Amino acid sequence: MGDFVVRLRGIGRRFGEVRALGGLDLDVGRGTVVALLGPNGAGKTTAISIMLGLLRADEGAVTVFDQSPEEAVLAGRVGAMLQEAGFVAGATVREVVELARALYPRPLETARVLAVAGLTERAGRRVDKLSAGETQRARFAFALAGDPDLLVLDEPTASMDVAARRAFWDAVRRYAEEGHTVLFSTHQLHEADEFADRIVVIASGRVVADGTPAQVRAMSGLESTASLDAVFLSLIETVTATRAEAGAVGGADTGVAGGTQAGVAGGADAGVAGGADAGVAGGADAGVATKDAGVATAEEH
Repeated sequence: MGDFVVRLRGIGRRFGEVRALGGLDLDVGRGTVVALLGPNGAGKTTAISIMLGLLRADEGAVTVFDQSPEEAVLAGRVGAMLQEAGFVAGATVREVVELARALYPRPLETARVLAVAGLTERAGRRVDKLSAGETQRARFAFALAGDPDLLVLDEPTASMDVAARRAFWDAVRRYAEEGHTVLFSTHQLHEADEFADRIVVIASGRVVADGTPAQVRAMSGLESTASLDAVFLSLIETVTATRAEAGAVGGADTGVAGGTQAGVAGGADAGVAGGADAGVAGGADAGVATKDAGVATAEEH
């Protein structure tokens, strides 16, 4: 088996006329903590859903542990913490963890899962009575229960307070140090800067930057002391400007060609009209697929 846990090659996915991913290439190395960043609509959740076998790509190839995503999930090698995941109505935290353990061949002990997720004192509480931050920790516990080799986290610290976030990332780092792989998406850029070994920035369904936090800063052209927020905005603005410039050039070229052809066929007036009409450029913004994973073990975002 190679050093890559996840490999995406030329992944494309459309939703009607909207292109969510267009030729996405991404490798995730074993034992690393990788942050997936991007603006809303960049294709992050679509990419994650394809990795987990929740969506199929229209084109390209994806492997997880040298298998299809579905095979890797069924083998118990992948755990996922998704934003839309729900729980069995009326179940307690302990029951949710024990349900998750039953789905895996080599689960962690219930007590350890509760301790790592910071839920030991909430074990007997119904999940529908938890606070928003505690519910996120319950989702983390569910994903962690099977001791998966790959842990996929979609906006994991949403609704957590500062202390809970710190405890969460400490737990994730320890988990990775045991040889596991962690892939997470987030809008909390300082978390990616502090806890990720590697940052991948996606825009318009493609990777636009990939490297360590220091390397991504260098790619942006900003100073090494620049905040990751500033780096992120600079990268996205560059991509947006490049797309706009390409669209303007393409529109102008199409307009000239359309005008010339129409002018030959129907005269100068038709040429002007044909040029104007042909010069209108169309484009599709990258969309985001969301999927309610229920209590799946294996943005979007």
